[in-house]
Amino acid sequence: MSAGEPRQEPPFLAACRSHPTPYTPVWFMRQAGRSLPEYRALRGDGSILEAVRQPELAAELTLQPVRRYGVDAAIVFSDIVVPFLAFGVDVVPGTGPVVAEPFRREADLDRLRPLGRPYAADAVRLAVRELQVPLIGFAGGPFTIASYLVEGGPSHDHALTKALMWSEPGLWARLVDRLAEIALASLQEQVAAGAAAVQVFESWAGALSPADYRRHVLPALRRVLADLGVPRIVFGVGTGELLASFAEAGADVVGVDWRVPLDVARSRVGDGKALQGNLDPAACLAPWPVLAAQARHVLALGGERGHVFNLGHGVLPTTDPDQLARLVDLVHQETSRG
Repeated sequence: MSAGEPRQEPPFLAACRSHPTPYTPVWFMRQAGRSLPEYRALRGDGSILEAVRQPELAAELTLQPVRRYGVDAAIVFSDIVVPFLAFGVDVVPGTGPVVAEPFRREADLDRLRPLGRPYAADAVRLAVRELQVPLIGFAGGPFTIASYLVEGGPSHDHALTKALMWSEPGLWARLVDRLAEIALASLQEQVAAGAAAVQVFESWAGALSPADYRRHVLPALRRVLADLGVPRIVFGVGTGELLASFAEAGADVVGVDWRVPLDVARSRVGDGKALQGNLDPAACLAPWPVLAAQARHVLALGGERGHVFNLGHGVLPTTDPDQLARLVDLVHQETSRG
């Protein structure tokens, strides 16, 4: 690149903006760990929150999969509950986020204070010094965080959450508005520290009907996505009926799980929006010819512009890291447009 020539946009960011790319970029949700032996060796027996509280360790865990796989983006090693640790949230191995005193009444709003130290932003700041690819910051979506706070932990039916939402809509609105405020502040800190894009994990929003999501959650999600100045991704599991709502809320990129073909997803989100996804994570456990065929099918549906290749959910812990490295090579080689 000669002096004065504009710097080429990284493929991941170009795809997020639906710009032309030299190949389809790829990264993996839950790429920072889980299946990597070097991740398990470095983390040891400590909990995820113990690792998050050590920015140097979190930065190294962010970098590991980039070195191993050659992906086009990193995602900061953190957890969606980190901004709510002051509320009494913990992460129990094998269970997930749990809340000692679940949210039940108006007075509980006073307990919702963001954590003083921006651990994720500290890790972002350290990681971007070493990275040659963009780093993604992230936060939890309003419904997803609310469901953990109300249920007291993971839930299969989110019954208590929906009951509160329907029976006390005013309290619910104040709850998700407060959660949106905290999530936005966390994302802004990560962007200021160097995050080049952000992803909002609205993981469990698929528990709601499109009408309920639009009425009770969409305004809060729109607030989370405001005023960030970088590409914004929204992803949820089982949210095929909510893809249009994610796009309407302001997402530049809509994450799609493996249940919805990408061509169908594109028709739902409309023009000007990129897609991310959506290989079934279980395909990575199959023999290579099967995995390669599944990946090629996703690429064919994703098209040449506005597609970030990813899994339709996170990397499964038993995945062979060599399969993922080979998958990255396939995506890059077979979509090369040079």
